[in-house]
Amino acid sequence: MSPRRSYDQYCSAARALDVVGDRWTLLIVRELLAGPRRYTDLHADLPGVSTDVLASRLKDMERDGVTTRRRLPPPAAAYVYELTARGRELLPVLQALGRWGEPELGERRPTDAVRAHWFALPLLRALDGEGLVEVRLGEGDFHLYAGATDGPVYGDGPAPREPDARLVLDVGTCTALARGELGLADAIRAGRVTVTGDGALAKGLRDA
Repeated sequence: MSPRRSYDQYCSAARALDVVGDRWTLLIVRELLAGPRRYTDLHADLPGVSTDVLASRLKDMERDGVTTRRRLPPPAAAYVYELTARGRELLPVLQALGRWGEPELGERRPTDAVRAHWFALPLLRALDGEGLVEVRLGEGDFHLYAGATDGPVYGDGPAPREPDARLVLDVGTCTALARGELGLADAIRAGRVTVTGDGALAKGLRDA
């Protein structure tokens, strides 16, 4: 475990960056907002990170109280990493950072990796209300827990139960939403997002 480096400045922003300012740390948080993840899963969904750097960051985050590591019971018997309550408090930080970074997104470059669930946080910002939302994209399906106060805020694959709302859209529309070029309500009215479901969240989206 590397010794913690510090800006040695008596400022809360500087102190926060002492903990989460290293390269890859906030992207690890982004992945762990989906719930407990194995090391191999994290490595697969963080293309470009070396195994040594990922292992080092996870150890640092555990030391600093951002994550914990636990062993799953048999038959899995694997170790998983998950956010602590303090780590989960970084969700609005990532949301604000993502909103600030919308103008930087631009066109997708040939070297840019993409995972369907990377669109989860931009869509979560656009949703009002609470409930389970399933999102179907050409790149893959994922689900969101709108208004969640504990536990995962999103996950890969179809919803684990009947969702309160189901959104079907293409990657172009999802990219426009992520860039801030298109609002979710406008996309629904334009027919670029199809909303189904009987929950209050689905009805609210259709009536927006």
